Amino acid sequence: MIIFITGISSGFGLETARLLAQKGHVVYGTVRRDVTPLPDVHYLRLDVRDKNAVFAAVSQVIDNEGYIDVLINNAGIGIGGPLELASEEEVRLQMDTNFMGLVNCVDAVLPLMRKQKHGKIIALSSIGGLMGLPFQGFYSASKFAIEGYCEALRMEVKPFGIKVIAVRPGDFSTGFTGSRKKIADDMADIYPQYLNAIGKAEHDEYNGLKPNVLAQKINKIIKKKNPRNGYVVATFEQHLSVLLKRILPSKLFASIIASYYKM
Repeated sequence: MIIFITGISSGFGLETARLLAQKGHVVYGTVRRDVTPLPDVHYLRLDVRDKNAVFAAVSQVIDNEGYIDVLINNAGIGIGGPLELASEEEVRLQMDTNFMGLVNCVDAVLPLMRKQKHGKIIALSSIGGLMGLPFQGFYSASKFAIEGYCEALRMEVKPFGIKVIAVRPGDFSTGFTGSRKKIADDMADIYPQYLNAIGKAEHDEYNGLKPNVLAQKINKIIKKKNPRNGYVVATFEQHLSVLLKRILPSKLFASIIASYYKM
């Protein structure tokens, strides 16, 4: 298969690109900086916020290969901190990278996938796209946007044989934790619960699953003829939290989350 995956410099993207290339797929991956290249992976320099650059990169893949079977939209960032203290620039960076980056990539591949009457669009969401996470509100908002977008897109493109799958990781041990942009760490006197909450989140991430677990799941999804609309890839406790979000009254669930993050 011809696979186009964004954000392969580290974490999920790196391990997924590595595994899919090892499985014999033709993998094109995007990066924003110089990296040590993986064998048998084609690299493209790209910032997914730049729509023209995204279209140019997709056109290059099509020129080289003639088609694209799978888009894996992995590129993303995280911002942590009190919502009210985020600047407009920080909010736009979060939403433009995580959400509009996805939109740009889908817009670029859809004309081809419609024409060829098949394709899979795999969007990296999060369990944070199923529940609001304290002091990670704009990150959750970007993932909620992905969930709603994929739900609508799935219905629109079904007649063309295109599958849209949301993959929802829980806590993983990747470089994402260290690269998270933190807003106003010095405002803990206003939000004393902030340091507890972000500390708990980072503890869970550092001790989370390894990124190759997600890569293996994506590999299985690619091979499925009729994959599910969405997959949660997480620990048992986090699977349970997703279930509780569905069945408990919202106030009760919010109190459980607040307690978990030591709010």
